[in-house]
Parts: sequence; structure tokens; C-alpha cells
Amino acid sequence: MTLSPFKMLCGVGLLAIFSSTISKSPALPLFVSHLGGGPAAVGLIASISACTGILFSFPAGILSDRIGRKRMLLFSAIVFATAPFLYLVVREIWQLALVRFYHGLATAIFVPVAMAMVSDLFQKGRGEKMGWFSTATLLGRFLAPALGGAVLGFYATHQANSVSSAGFHILYLVCGAAGLAVFFSTFFLPDFNRGGQKDTGPRPHWRDGIKELLANRGIMMTCGVEAAILFAYGIFETFLPAHALRAGLNPYQIGLCLSSQIITIALAKPVMGRFSDRHGRPRQIFVGTVAAGICVAFLSMAGSFVALLALSILLGLTISVVTSASAAHIADLSKDTAQGSAMGILGSIMDMGHSLGPLVGGILAASLGLPASFLSACAVLAGASLLFFYLSRQT
Repeated sequence: MTLSPFKMLCGVGLLAIFSSTISKSPALPLFVSHLGGGPAAVGLIASISACTGILFSFPAGILSDRIGRKRMLLFSAIVFATAPFLYLVVREIWQLALVRFYHGLATAIFVPVAMAMVSDLFQKGRGEKMGWFSTATLLGRFLAPALGGAVLGFYATHQANSVSSAGFHILYLVCGAAGLAVFFSTFFLPDFNRGGQKDTGPRPHWRDGIKELLANRGIMMTCGVEAAILFAYGIFETFLPAHALRAGLNPYQIGLCLSSQIITIALAKPVMGRFSDRHGRPRQIFVGTVAAGICVAFLSMAGSFVALLALSILLGLTISVVTSASAAHIADLSKDTAQGSAMGILGSIMDMGHSLGPLVGGILAASLGLPASFLSACAVLAGASLLFFYLSRQT
């Protein structure tokens, strides 16, 4: 049986995100501690990949418009295939920082370029197909921590929170095997020339394309909504465990809250994407953003396992409502020759929101308490939804 290009791309996406995620969850903070680093070092190392995404997602999208999607995917595949093996020779924190920066290039390039390829493949049903691709990557994100935790747990020493060097070596070999699978699978992807279109004349200078993209109010305000959603998600995943512990939940219950949200997003994205294809995207984006803000506000007040689990699932559903429509909406608004650039700027702005969320939430939690961090996410979502609603009516 011959797989369609889209199914092949989904398979590569699953392997790529699995490889990326298993390198950091739950391995990264444990590896930093193994190297002698403290909490500050953990925070610094964890932020490096996000910074890589902020810096390189947009240029990667632009280059994919100029030289082709497959070439850029092959470049990211080289990083996926080589970076995991560099962890095996890391002995100092600064070495780990360099490896994490290099490894971060893989997803910074892969995600916006792959999303642009999905957009190239489908004019109709774009939201649903982007949802299915996101579901494939979420499956890799869901499986990686379980397998990574099992490997590290098998090699755990008798000392608390300590893993032997052999455990990390085995884990990064597994990560490398997945990266090699990404590398070889990428060769079988079709080589699109900007969605199969032929050159019809000279293309505008890349600077003109960037100016035109940044001047597109519809694209930029939708990117802003995505950043707000990732701001809230960053606060949720960072501070829910501490909030839940104070409410009396045990680690197993906290894990259920976190994993249930990932499952909800994975299951709901294709359905919500299809809904946006049929009923329009702007209204769905607005309603989902408002609902997400309400969920986050109630999270700050929830004090039982049932309430936190229900709100985690509802927040996952609202995230699906927004993100299944927003990426497709940006693709709809951008030119066929600028799909990669549009997905690239989306990726960069999303990473900004994801990075700022824990930073702002941490400052507020330290000064005003944990509920303040959740309420800040609610405020950001409320502001983003109102701005999106106002600007949508002006276009």
C-alpha cells in the first residue's frame, strides 16, 4: 500500500516531535542536575530551545518559499539525526547549552515548513488537515515522556532524583534512532515547488515579502491570538503542578490532569479544524479565546482533583478550538508563494508567547501568589480576544 504524501508527512512529524520531546521531557532537568547544575541552570537550559524557535522559525519559513520545502525539511532532518548523539559527549553545562541550541534548530525549521507543506497540499479542508498533522505531532509529544521516564527510571540509582550516566546514554541513543528515522523518511517526501506551482515570473525581493506580510493586519492579529494562547499554556504547564500540590493532589493526579489535556487537544483538533472549514474561522478563534480565558480564571480558584481535571480538559478543548482555526486562517490570508513565511512568523510569535508565559507568571507568583499567574493569563487572553474582535470587524 502506497502512503499519500500527507500521511507520510504526518508520520515524519510524529517521529520528529517524539525525538525532540524525549530529549527534554523528563530528561533535561535530570541531566542538568546530573551535570551539577541547580534550578537556575535548569531554567536557562530549558529556555534555549524556545529562543532558537523565536530566532529561526521565520527565516526558515522564508527560505522554504525561496528554495523549496523539501530542502529545508532535509536540513532539519540532518539536525534531528545528529544532535542526539552530541549529548553523549556532554560533560559541562555550557556544552549542554550549545547542544540544546543546535537541537532547537530542528523543530524551529521543521514545524513551520511542514505546516506550509500541508497548506500547499490542501486548499479545501485545510483546517482539518492541519488538525490531523498537529494530532500526529501531539501523539509523538505524548509518547515521548512515558518512554523517556521508563528508560531513566530503569537506570535510576538508589539516591533520590539520581540517574546513572548509562541511563542518559540509552535515552539519547533512543532519541538518535528516532532522529535517524526522520532523516531517512524525509527523502521519501515529495519535492514540492511551492505547492506544485511553476514559476510564472520574477519573484519579489524577500524584504518586500516580509514587509507585505508584517503589514497584513489579519495575519498579525491572528498570530497575536496564538501567542496569547501559548502564553496561557506556558503558565498552565509550568504552575499547575505547584497549584495542584497546594490543593492536596498527588503526583499521579497531577499527571492525569496534564496528560488528559494533551489527549483532548489531539482528539479535538481535526474535528475543530473541519468545523472551521465549514463555518468560518474568525468567529471560532474569538469564541475559543474567550472560553480559554474563562477556563484559566476558574483554574486559579479550583481546589479539588475533579475540578482541576475537568478544567484541564476544557482548557485543552478551547486550545483546540483556537489553534485548529488560527493556523489555517493565516494560510488562507497569505499568498501561495508566502505560505512558509507566514507559518514561520507564526512559529516565532508563538514561541515568544510560550517563553513569556512562565517568565511573567513566575514573577507574579513570587510577588502575589500562584493564582495571580493564572489570572494574568486570563487578562492576556481577554485582551487578545477583544483586539481580535475589534480588528476583525474593521477588515
